Amino acid sequence: MRKRIIFLDIDGTLTEPGCNEPPESALTAIRGAQRNGHLVFLCTGRNYDMLRPLLRYGFDGVIASSGAYILCGDKVIYDCPMTEEEKHLAMEVLRKNGIYRTVECVDGSYTDEGFKRFLEENEGEGGNSELLRWRRQIEASLNIRPMAEYGGQPVYKIVMMLQREKQLAEPREVLGDAFAFCIQEHDRYGFVNGELIKREYNKGTALEKVCGYYGVPVEDSVAYGDSMNDLEMMEATGLSVCMENGSEKLKELADDVCPSVKEDGIYQSFLKYGLI
Repeated sequence: MRKRIIFLDIDGTLTEPGCNEPPESALTAIRGAQRNGHLVFLCTGRNYDMLRPLLRYGFDGVIASSGAYILCGDKVIYDCPMTEEEKHLAMEVLRKNGIYRTVECVDGSYTDEGFKRFLEENEGEGGNSELLRWRRQIEASLNIRPMAEYGGQPVYKIVMMLQREKQLAEPREVLGDAFAFCIQEHDRYGFVNGELIKREYNKGTALEKVCGYYGVPVEDSVAYGDSMNDLEMMEATGLSVCMENGSEKLKELADDVCPSVKEDGIYQSFLKYGLI
């Protein structure tokens, strides 16, 4: 059996959005794959600090902050925060346009003071899953603290939440050369959420770096995701699998679709592809 590296997104893939408890079937699949000699990595937009509740399950490594921070075993092989100039410019233009910002650092996340109130006031609108995910994360002790407590640590990613697409016009013009705007699909109530990520990395380039580190061909990697922030990972991998509960657009682009996170999708897909 040839060695594979398996990359798992978290929210909506390994766990229900905003949660930190994978179904037992997924843990069984992960342990079985590791016994068969495969490596299993988390590959997520979450920062490293947000991963702590999941690290106890014994993953072989972590791609955090959408590819900006990569840990293989105990070794950091890639570490690429924003420069101070990039950070200050991004923070100011987003603030100016009324966009709620959450900055993600290795040691924690810091969010604009009005963000929690915004979530509470709007989360019921159409059952927006991203608003619900963020409310759960803030309330789940994932070390998301008020922006007033931010002490200037290196920032790897900025999460954006806004009410109208037009608020992004100036940020795109000012920041577009240095940053990619990874925007989730809009819902019919107009809310827009997304991530501001440096163009020099993404989940796909991170996947390639991990494969290179272990000397495993990219063609022998498998990636699981559920939303458009997984796109580059799905494009880079040898086999891409989207969750049934995932984005319709991503399902069209993936090689396969497996059952949802609630229906033991990871376990069933690992069986299907002979990983366990």
